[in-house]
Amino acid sequence: MDLHTRDEQFVARPIAVSAAFEGSEEIAEARDLARDFLASVQAEHGLPVSDRAMGMVQLAVSELVTNARKYAPGPCLLTLQVEDGAVRIAVWDSSTTLPLILPPDPTRIGRHGLEIVMALCQTFTIQREPVGKRISASIVLADDPGGDVAGRQVI
Repeated sequence: MDLHTRDEQFVARPIAVSAAFEGSEEIAEARDLARDFLASVQAEHGLPVSDRAMGMVQLAVSELVTNARKYAPGPCLLTLQVEDGAVRIAVWDSSTTLPLILPPDPTRIGRHGLEIVMALCQTFTIQREPVGKRISASIVLADDPGGDVAGRQVI
């Protein structure tokens, strides 16, 4: 994390990036942004980012931005932020309709995006906003020594 002084106090500036996406052709750009962001987190900030995390974050970004572009009018906003050893992925869109989270069904064609994201992430939230909604997920950056790929602890 970058540290800056303000009146002789250290203020931590979050490691984050945001971008707006308007068209479905920009979904690949969203994945590229996620990859480049995590590469800079590793190279410039020295935080570990496993190959697993790199792939999982790109997949989650792709699914969340695809849903926003498919089901909401206007642009969507993607924000990636590193917090407590995880990357928080947040996608805002203008639709007030909350997504339907369907139970797993291997016979269903399509509509598996949120199912995939929920399987990848450590946390998942949906929030109504004054305009639209925000869907957030977090994925741990380093591999869990216990072997759980999502970073969850077995209790």
